[in-house]
Amino acid sequence: MTDQAMVADGVAGAGQARKPRQPGCIPSGEASFYDQLKMMWSAFIGSPLRRLLFWVGFGIFALIVATAFGQVLLNRWNQPFYDAIERKDMAGFLHQLVVFAEIAGALLVLNIAQGWLNRYLHIKLREGLVRDLLDEWMRPGRALKLKQSGEIGVNPDQRLHEDAWHLADLSADLGIGFVQAGVLLVSFIGVLWAISEGFVFHYGGRSFAIPGYMVWAALAYAGTASALSWLLARPLVRLNADHYAREAELRVSLVEASQGVEEIASAGREGATRGRLEQNLTAALLTVRRIMTAAIRLQWFTAGYGWVTVVAPIVIASPVYFAGDLTFGGLMMAAAAFTQVHSSLRWFVDNIGAIADWRATLMRVASFRLALIRVGEG
Repeated sequence: MTDQAMVADGVAGAGQARKPRQPGCIPSGEASFYDQLKMMWSAFIGSPLRRLLFWVGFGIFALIVATAFGQVLLNRWNQPFYDAIERKDMAGFLHQLVVFAEIAGALLVLNIAQGWLNRYLHIKLREGLVRDLLDEWMRPGRALKLKQSGEIGVNPDQRLHEDAWHLADLSADLGIGFVQAGVLLVSFIGVLWAISEGFVFHYGGRSFAIPGYMVWAALAYAGTASALSWLLARPLVRLNADHYAREAELRVSLVEASQGVEEIASAGREGATRGRLEQNLTAALLTVRRIMTAAIRLQWFTAGYGWVTVVAPIVIASPVYFAGDLTFGGLMMAAAAFTQVHSSLRWFVDNIGAIADWRATLMRVASFRLALIRVGEG
């Protein structure tokens, strides 16, 4: 499939000639990613739900900050707990278990509260988006003009239902995850710097220090992984957009065949109808296979990277520990802080597939809304 066909809203099939552009036909390629975001933001600003969405978002942010504070306390707990184990100090060990229960209990309450608000945000985002699209679609004459405008007017139900729902879910999940990763990064990068500021390395009879050694290691480790992940996942943006279009065409063909079954039978067109349905099915399955191939390539990297990450913080801090300049508790505290910083930095790696899917869904919904606005102006 050519890049041009995929960008043209993923509707023109492989090897098919692109249809002549009709007045009012607005391919998604006409709007850049920035323009798509800007238009959807303007829709949010104009939504009657914007105030409620703002307060829900603020509540989620406050809970994320409180959770990050609890995570910092939990990280500090690592050193006295593991040092007590190293000293075989039973009284200190039991005391630290009580401290752990208090911190974990508070974090549990915060997690449950945030989980409820997260789900509520999903619902309200979808409501606001669909109401906006319905308002634009059902303005006098627009639905008919859009239908007559070309490829963009095909399958509006797909854009209003599945695409809008999917976009709302992905936007909420990715937005919350990004903010959470950012807050944890700000919270722990200072902790990790302070822990590793005094790390001294001994080699060949010489000693030298690298200020913030663990921070630089985390940045290099996660940055390399993010760059490689994006290179592997980038094709998924176009493939997902094409997949949604192929599935929509198949669904519409099935609905048309079901509604026109009497006419098809009376005209003896079962064979031709079956051929058309099989052609649409083949096109849909082809896009699924392409996505599967790209996803497996990405999974090879992300899964392997995840396993290496299990031991990476210990390995990175081990030279200082084995040199005797770091206690076992200090090692575990440094490893835990590294894991938190690295988890925040690798948010992009963990969500690269979802980001590609979000880009594809945004393109479909934004191009649909742009087409509605353009036909209304025509």
